[in-house]
Amino acid sequence: MMTESETAEGTTTQGAADIGAGAAMSHRRIISPPPLAPELLKEPPRGLYFTTLVAVLVLAGLSHLTGAPAFISIGLLAAGLSGLVLLARSLGERERAAEAISENASRSRAEIETLADRMWELQESEERFRGLIDALGDLVVHRDRDGRIVYANKVFAELIGQDQRDLAGRTLSEIGVDVGVVPDAAFSEGECLSSTDVGIRSAGMVRWFSWIELSVRDKTSNAVSHRAIARDITARKRAETALISARERAEYASQAKSRFLATVSHEIRTPMNGIMGMAKLLHDTELSPEQRTYVGAISTSASALLALIEDLLDYSKIEAGRFDPEPQPMSPREIADNVVELLAARAYGKGIGLGCHVAPDVPQMITADPGRVRQVLLNLIGNAIKFTDAGGVRLTVERTGDEHPGRIRFTVTDTGAGLRAEDMERIFEEFEQGDGTSTRSHGGAGLGLAISKRLVMSMGGTIAARSMPGEGSEFFFDLPAYGATDGTPAKTDVLAGRCAVILSRNATEAEAIADTIRAHGGRANVVVTPEQAAAISDGCNAILVDAAMEENDGRVLRQLRENGFAASEAVTLIAPTDRGLLGELRASGYSTFLARPVRAETLLRVLLANQNGLQPQPTSRRAAAKPAASRHLQGLSVLIAEDNEINAMLARAALLKAGHRVDVVSNGKAAVEAVTGAARKRRYDVVLMDMHMPVMDGLDAISAIRRHEEQHGLAAVPILVLSADSQEKTRHAVLAHGASGFVTKPLDPDVLINLVEQRAAA
Repeated sequence: MMTESETAEGTTTQGAADIGAGAAMSHRRIISPPPLAPELLKEPPRGLYFTTLVAVLVLAGLSHLTGAPAFISIGLLAAGLSGLVLLARSLGERERAAEAISENASRSRAEIETLADRMWELQESEERFRGLIDALGDLVVHRDRDGRIVYANKVFAELIGQDQRDLAGRTLSEIGVDVGVVPDAAFSEGECLSSTDVGIRSAGMVRWFSWIELSVRDKTSNAVSHRAIARDITARKRAETALISARERAEYASQAKSRFLATVSHEIRTPMNGIMGMAKLLHDTELSPEQRTYVGAISTSASALLALIEDLLDYSKIEAGRFDPEPQPMSPREIADNVVELLAARAYGKGIGLGCHVAPDVPQMITADPGRVRQVLLNLIGNAIKFTDAGGVRLTVERTGDEHPGRIRFTVTDTGAGLRAEDMERIFEEFEQGDGTSTRSHGGAGLGLAISKRLVMSMGGTIAARSMPGEGSEFFFDLPAYGATDGTPAKTDVLAGRCAVILSRNATEAEAIADTIRAHGGRANVVVTPEQAAAISDGCNAILVDAAMEENDGRVLRQLRENGFAASEAVTLIAPTDRGLLGELRASGYSTFLARPVRAETLLRVLLANQNGLQPQPTSRRAAAKPAASRHLQGLSVLIAEDNEINAMLARAALLKAGHRVDVVSNGKAAVEAVTGAARKRRYDVVLMDMHMPVMDGLDAISAIRRHEEQHGLAAVPILVLSADSQEKTRHAVLAHGASGFVTKPLDPDVLINLVEQRAAA
């Protein structure tokens, strides 16, 4: 018969066996509980306890019956009772211990079952995770400190064509994958995340993977492991390679286009130089009115073609990113006056006015790129003239902004047809025009405003426009007034007490003159008829009359004299093409003249001369008489080195007409021999050198001439380079080779003569 402990033990053993059997059936790994303490599993000797207790009680009774001392009987009785109590307590504790053992056995079985379930769930979760990673196609590699593979997933094994079980213990380099191990020092703080692109050859081709690896150091055991996951980026790599290749092809095509445009523009400028120059020379000969009309048409067409070439070349340079502004000190008022004067003939040819007003507070000098500012003004004013058929065009220059350094604003206003709101949104885009229809009345490539916008933005400025249909347009751009210097401060009250009346049908131009007078403290009114002038003659000191309104007999001035202007100074406003009328106008009573468009400094000088009792002096930039320097420079000896016969003939004809002596050679070597050879006939005062010539180009010829002068201690002969390449870097290269100046083709005969005489006099 089994005791209770034996029964409990058997039950526990049987339960463990059942669990083991169940785990074996489900392929689970079983963790057995620790054995119970042996002393708790033995059956206590209860028979021995009972026999001993009975013996003690019998002895106590016998001692009492035999008359033994009472203390002996009492002691034996007490010992028996104590034994009885201890026996009862022992039996109770043993029962409780048996119950605890049974309870512990049940709890251990439950814990074992729970632990087994958890381990099974963990194993299933790990298998599901690995299956998911494999399904995604990512590579998973676990390496030890030395870079040897601890685990690699199925995708990696299939990629390299090897069995997954054979990868353990091998390094990546052994299987042809170039991924090194991150040094321990890189993750001394605990971990290091690294990333790289890795090419792995598979099935005869290279596939690219983004390899991300986490290297970890266990601070307790100092164990190091490298866990990596890699994703296939082969498609992205191929797209990047294709994109790089396409970009390189585009850059090469852009460079080829720029070279093509530069070459074409240069080659076109050369014959254009002949066309425009010869038309100019032909215009100065005896021609019938019909012939002059034809010559004018040739010049106009050639100028339009040249402007188109300039726009295309500038656009190609800006698009290719080769445009770099060259800031330097420049005078805003000087540039404004020069551009207005340059375009005045075009405006007057259309019968419209062209005026310029520069506010007195505009700095004398600022730091900007003068060539680019001039180009933007030429585009804006040229467009305004082109699209204005009545009224006029005005350029205003003023200082804006209270912050330092402030800004200079150039505003071009016209009285043309204006623009619609939808046209304003695209007018500064490439190849866009205000009228983009096939019935437009004005041509052009639509590049002028786009180029102007890029030029202004490259100089740190802004450009915008305002316009309403039928109300004209206003284009303006602002430039930072860097390095602004005021020089001698302009006085705004020098004309205080002076009053002038301007009689002209060109209201836009006349208002610009009036604003200049008002800005310097004077009073001015603009009228269009002598009758309107008579109504405001009181207190008038000067009357400015447009020569286009005057008759041959001075009738207008006489009428004004008779109607309140008897004591007023009479000044006529004359266009450059009407200089031949100066004699008649003077005979009619005009004391002096102002050449249109009127410069502010010239206007002030004329008005102040009369106020101070001085005789006004003609101050036209286009006076008939030549400068004093030109008078004593007649008969200069000039050498022209030019391989193009038309260009050489043009320059030769212009210089011969001015009274100079000219020799012509066709290449740079001949030019060097003509200047330095022992058999030369005379020393040349000026040399005109083309850049591109056979045998020896212009730059090499200049260098050879300068070396000869240094070796023999001779004074440097002025050398002016002739070139159709107007880029700033070309100018710098020419000057760096020892040239004295630069002349851009197409050649203007008057400009060429002035430059030659100025260099010879320097």
